[in-house]
Amino acid sequence: MFIIKLSFSFEQNLDHSETENKAKAFMPEHLAWLQRGFDKGVFLLSGSLQPELGGGIIAHNISREALDTLLREDPFVTEQIVTPEIIEILPSKTDDRLNFLLD
Repeated sequence: MFIIKLSFSFEQNLDHSETENKAKAFMPEHLAWLQRGFDKGVFLLSGSLQPELGGGIIAHNISREALDTLLREDPFVTEQIVTPEIIEILPSKTDDRLNFLLD
């Protein structure tokens, strides 16, 4: 299981408005990419990091190598709008509602 943090790449681009405009321009493609991850059963959750710092995704049923490949297909990553950080978690205990994550 993985937590993916997609941080806006402001450090690479000092003009925040340019990054915001670029994000708006590529948002439809990014949302379509996210939907493909949900359709494949890989993404469990996605959302915005507050306050407007980027986004986060929880992924499972995927290898690290396959996840790296999937992230390289995200237009936000390829256009350097966000910088991905991946944290791997090996679940050992869950609430009963999340027991499927232990398989």
